[in-house]
Amino acid sequence: MRRIRKGDEVVVIAGKDKGKRGNVMRVMPDGRVLVSDINMVKRHTKPNPGRGVPGGIIEKEMPVDPSNIMLYNPQTSKGDRVGFRTLGDGRKVRYFKSTSEVVDI
Repeated sequence: MRRIRKGDEVVVIAGKDKGKRGNVMRVMPDGRVLVSDINMVKRHTKPNPGRGVPGGIIEKEMPVDPSNIMLYNPQTSKGDRVGFRTLGDGRKVRYFKSTSEVVDI
């Protein structure tokens, strides 16, 4: 079970986008995370008329290491550490360490 999943709202804690918030769009197989509007880079692409792709400079997101982001806690309005606990019905859920509130419902 991963600490950060697709759809989570996260805060960047290190790097050029420190302090920005975004939603996780994808978790890569190697563990890196693709976050919307975070770690934007410019890519120069050649036109490909066969595919209908115009050439030019496009901006796109690049993956971020999970050590540089924290799950956003709406109660405290900050990034928060995440732990795991097992509920009485046997489900394993994530919870915020500072408030002990369950993330997954």
